[in-house]
Amino acid sequence: MTKYREILRLYSLKFSKRNIALSVPCSRNTVSKVLKRAEELNISWPLPEGTTDADLEKQLFSSPTLVSQKRMPDFDHVRKELLKNGVTKKLLWTEYMADCKQAGEDPLMYSQFCYHIQQDESKRRATMHINRKPGEQVEVDWAGDTAKLVDPYTGETTEAYIFVGVMTYSQYAYVEAFPDEKQQSWIEAHVHMYNYFGGVAKILVPDNCKTAVVHNKGWNDQKINAVYHELAEHYGTAIIPARVRKPKDKPNAEGSVGNISTWIIAALRNEQFFTISELNAAIFAKLEEFNHRPFQKKEGSRYELFHNEELPLLTPLPATQYELAECKQATVQFNYHISVDGMLYSVPYEYIGKKVDVRITNTIIEVFYNYTRIASHMRLYGRKGQYSTITEHMPKDHQEYLEWNGERFRKWAERIGKNTAKVIDSILRSKRVEQQSYRACMGLLKMSDKYSSARLEEACRKALNYTQSPSYKSVSNILATSNNNSTQSKDNSADTHKGSSKSITRGADYYRRK
Repeated sequence: MTKYREILRLYSLKFSKRNIALSVPCSRNTVSKVLKRAEELNISWPLPEGTTDADLEKQLFSSPTLVSQKRMPDFDHVRKELLKNGVTKKLLWTEYMADCKQAGEDPLMYSQFCYHIQQDESKRRATMHINRKPGEQVEVDWAGDTAKLVDPYTGETTEAYIFVGVMTYSQYAYVEAFPDEKQQSWIEAHVHMYNYFGGVAKILVPDNCKTAVVHNKGWNDQKINAVYHELAEHYGTAIIPARVRKPKDKPNAEGSVGNISTWIIAALRNEQFFTISELNAAIFAKLEEFNHRPFQKKEGSRYELFHNEELPLLTPLPATQYELAECKQATVQFNYHISVDGMLYSVPYEYIGKKVDVRITNTIIEVFYNYTRIASHMRLYGRKGQYSTITEHMPKDHQEYLEWNGERFRKWAERIGKNTAKVIDSILRSKRVEQQSYRACMGLLKMSDKYSSARLEEACRKALNYTQSPSYKSVSNILATSNNNSTQSKDNSADTHKGSSKSITRGADYYRRK
C-alpha cells in the first residue's frame, strides 16, 4: 500500500516531489496525484490522531466519480471453468466480453480481467498448519521422476517407477523402485513399507490413482479399489484418499518426493543399473542416509523422531503378511464346480447356475456369494483339468455314489443271503478294474426292493447252480421268468375257477365249428 501519511508529512516539510518519491518510495506521478487529491478535499498534515494509510486511501479515492462502473467477472464460474481441459483465461475473457456487450455493460480489459482473477485466487490460498499425532497417518504416492535401467545386452534403457511412503509426524520415509505402476507393484510396495516401518499407522492417505481409488467425487462419494480395501482390512488401517487436485491433502508425501528426487534419484544419476534389485540396493543405502540426515530447522533426524516417538504408537503388524489376491467372477456349472485357470473347484450344489466371486491367491481359492464365503480350496497347479471336490458340496445321492466300494457291496449282499453274497463277489471279480462292476452290483442289490430279498436270494441260488460266475443279467432273467410264471399260474387258476361254475366249458360255438 502507498504510504499516504508519509507523502503528506514530507510535503508539509517542504520536500520536493522528486525527493518524496525517492523516500516513500513510489513514482512522482503517484505523489502528484495524492497531493492534488488532498488539496481538492482540503486534507493536510497533521492528520487526526489514529488516521491510517487505509483511511486516507478511502478518503482520497472513494469518490463516486472514481468508482469503476465496469462489470466484474463471476469468479466462482471462472474458477470452475479453468479446471476443465483446454479452458484458458483468454477464452473466458472473450466469453465475458460477449456477455458484457449483450448486456450493454462496460467490460474489463484483458490485463485487468486477469488481475482481478489473480486477486480472488490469492484470497483462497490461505493454508493452515495441522499438528499431526505420532503414528496416526502415512501418506503414499508415486514419484514423478523415474530411475533408469539399462539392458546389459542391447544397451536399451527402461524406466523404473519410484514408490514413496512418508510418516506424517516424523517425515520418516520409505522408497522402492518397481518396473511399473500396476496393482501388484502398488500392493507389494505397501507390504514392504509396513515391514520397513515395523508397524501400521491408523490412516493411509493415497493419491487418486486407479490402483487405490476407483472414483473420488467428494467426501460422500468415494469408491476404494477392492484389492486395496482388502489390504487395509488385513492391516487394520483406514483409507482416506486425498481430494482430487488437492496435493495439500498429502503435503508430506509431495514434499518428500522433491527431496527424494534430489537426494536419492538425482544422486544416483551417474550410476548404471541392470536390474531392479541392483537399483533398490542403491536406493536403500541412500534412503538410510536420507532418514538419518539431521533436520535443518529443528533438532534430531527423521530416524530419531520416528523410533523415539512414533514407532511405539504404531499398530503391530499382523501375524501373516498380506498376499495379493486376484478377484474374478465365475458361473457354477451343473457339476457344481467352477473353472479357474483350467482347474475345477467345487461349491455347494445349491449354487448351480449362480454367478459367484472368486478370490485367487498363490495358495488359496476362495468363493463368495453375496459377500459370504461358501467354499475354500488349496490352489491346484500342474496338469489342466484337475478337480478339487469337497464331499459336503455334493448332493446326497452323489455322496452315496462316492462311497461305493467292493467291501460295502459285499456287506450289503451278506445281509440278504449267502448266495447273493457269492454272486456279488463273483461280479466284483469279473472285471479287471473293480470299479467297472459297481453299477452291476448296485443294480442287482436294488432288485431286492422290487422282488423282495427272499426272491433275490433264491434267484442267486438258481444262478449258481447253472454257473460258477453268474452275471447281473442271468439273475435278472431268472427273477423276470419266475415272476412271469407266477403271473400265468394265477391266470390259469382264475380260468379254472371260472370254468367250474359252468356245465359246458367249451361253449356251443366250439361244437358248431366241428
